[in-house]
Amino acid sequence: MAPRTRKPERRAEALTRERIVEAAVELLDTSGEGGLTFRALTGRLATGPGAIYWHVASKSELLDAATDAVVAAALATGPAGSAGSPHKEIGAVALGLFDAIDEHPWLATQLATQLSRNPWGPVTPRIFESIGRGVRALGVPEGGWFTAASALVHYILGAAGQNAANGRGAGSGVDRGEFLDSVSRAWEALDPGDYPFARAVADQMRGHDDRAEFLAGIDLILAGITAVHPPAP
Repeated sequence: MAPRTRKPERRAEALTRERIVEAAVELLDTSGEGGLTFRALTGRLATGPGAIYWHVASKSELLDAATDAVVAAALATGPAGSAGSPHKEIGAVALGLFDAIDEHPWLATQLATQLSRNPWGPVTPRIFESIGRGVRALGVPEGGWFTAASALVHYILGAAGQNAANGRGAGSGVDRGEFLDSVSRAWEALDPGDYPFARAVADQMRGHDDRAEFLAGIDLILAGITAVHPPAP
């Protein structure tokens, strides 16, 4: 009697587009865009390149999908209207993006690319929809929706991207308090004739909370929007 041939073990986790994107995000987080290669991806997923190409045609498509997946998770703050006031809804969306950009070092660059080169893709309308629902709930007339939402989106992405860059630029081993104190002292030492404002606010830089400052900026923009477009009685 011939010995029975053992059947190969079935993968514990079937390869799907979602699993590929998840692995891509992990590679981007640890190695950056340069580290995201199909060779590295096949090694992480323990599969062949053909299986990946069946789901994703190119690195560009993979970057788009990874960006969209992270943004979708960041914006999962609940359906519109469930968070309370429009101000709170917009604030929740803004903080979700702020934290995602801080957590994923590659995301700010990819979001800038999406807005400029691929505005018809899923990422840009997803962000505008999340912010725009709050703008509409503020009572802004339809003719002002795009301008108001654009002001918020560009502030959110710009401020969040700069905050993340500041954190990486200072270095992982640098104490934040000590770093801010050194900057504050440098500003205080500036020529008072040339830099009166920078000297005046130097002390406010010490110990400030990045997320609180970010939300304060959102409040300023919302105050301007509601001043130009006051809610109907």
